[in-house]
Amino acid sequence: MTRIVLASQSPRRKKLLQQIGLAFEISPSDVEEISSHTEPGPMVEDLAALKATDVASKFSDSFIIGSDTIVVHNGEVLGKPADADEAFSFLSRLSGTHHFVYTGVAFVKTDKNGTILAKHTFYEQTKVTFSTLGEQEIKAYIKSGNPMDKAGSYGIQDDLGALFVEKIDGDYYNVVGFPLNRFYREIKSFFPEFDIMSS
Repeated sequence: MTRIVLASQSPRRKKLLQQIGLAFEISPSDVEEISSHTEPGPMVEDLAALKATDVASKFSDSFIIGSDTIVVHNGEVLGKPADADEAFSFLSRLSGTHHFVYTGVAFVKTDKNGTILAKHTFYEQTKVTFSTLGEQEIKAYIKSGNPMDKAGSYGIQDDLGALFVEKIDGDYYNVVGFPLNRFYREIKSFFPEFDIMSS
């Protein structure tokens, strides 16, 4: 049976893939995350492919899943905050406006010799609208520590972060960090031998 490897140490991606019953192991990539693309969609696809390809070099006869998520507000990419001050700045900017969450996913398949047989990438986009946030609300959320490891400084699945999101247009799970519906559809189309429903 082909080994499935998640090239990410994100606890959110791990939880989502466990939720659908996928049996996999984790081997995070340590490749330098630099993309030549400036458009958000191609950028996250590129970064996901970099991670998956990096990890693929360590696994033969395997199916590797790479992923990358970014938040884009007024054309600017908001990554993970460097500190509490930057988290406050990010959340203040998102307050009362909308932004977009992009997640890129890459599949890399290797043979028994470790040679890459196939590679496929895609991305999903979700529009997220925040209600207007007060300074004390933002500070309380930052104090919880939850914003610090997340792109854009928030998690829609967090206890307090969930209170900030007024509405979304698109896949909720994409905002969490992994677009499950699109993942399932792409798997069925490009790698039908991985039958998730019967695993």
